[in-house]
Amino acid sequence: MSAPPLFRIADERRVTVVRDAAAVHRVLAEDPVGSCMVASRVADHGVDPTAIGGELWTRREPTQSLCFAGANLIPLRGDAADVVAFADKAMSTPRRCSSLVGHADLVLPMWARLERAWGPARDVRDDQPLMALDREPTCALDAGVRPVRMDELDAYLVAAIDMFIGEVGIDPRLGDGGRGYRRRVAGLIAAGRAWARFERGEVVFKAEVGSQSPAVGQIQGVWVHPEWRGRGIGAAGTATLAGAVVRSGRIASLYVNAFNTIARATYDRIGFSQVGTFATVLLD
Repeated sequence: MSAPPLFRIADERRVTVVRDAAAVHRVLAEDPVGSCMVASRVADHGVDPTAIGGELWTRREPTQSLCFAGANLIPLRGDAADVVAFADKAMSTPRRCSSLVGHADLVLPMWARLERAWGPARDVRDDQPLMALDREPTCALDAGVRPVRMDELDAYLVAAIDMFIGEVGIDPRLGDGGRGYRRRVAGLIAAGRAWARFERGEVVFKAEVGSQSPAVGQIQGVWVHPEWRGRGIGAAGTATLAGAVVRSGRIASLYVNAFNTIARATYDRIGFSQVGTFATVLLD
């Protein structure tokens, strides 16, 4: 048997930008919870890099390997050689992403390859259970938790900024004075995806559907006012939003740090079950 032509070997090693939207949709549909962040963009805008704010990469074809490269670097599918190739492609141009996120078995090997050029990371969260709920919550809901109104943006931002600093470790107002973050939060409110409970005009619980695909709503930014913690409103509030996601015909999902045993117990009480393991690498 003759050896494969050299041009074929070189082509199979080369990372290319995906143009086949149908193939991408098939891949994302096979892992709706794990791919929600990318699927939400593709569902709205297709695979055009300008429209989705990043490129979808592959070696060979999307059904074998796929990675989103934008503000986040999100490996979606591939073997060890694909992960290396994606990392090398990312290092071939100035870094544009602020984090790596996705399935841990893809993110962590990719970071091992990237660290020599991009490290050290600000934080590596290597064990984040990926949770899903496809039925009504199993704990009590909070009738006071509701979609935020646009005239409540300023009050909501106070809580959102506090949550962001505590979760990510940086102030989202840095750089542009907070204009970009304000626009993003306003967009979530306009879409009905920011929920909160207010007491005397102040947010005491908040959470958002940060990414929403046709199949999944990924809950992010869960926060309880320090003076209200320990009263169960975190569980009831999250359950209320998760229930709304499920009633919209979607799976509710979220991911949480494994060491956060209190949050994990809360999500167990709501009825979430683990369907995978994510990892996140935060970069400066």
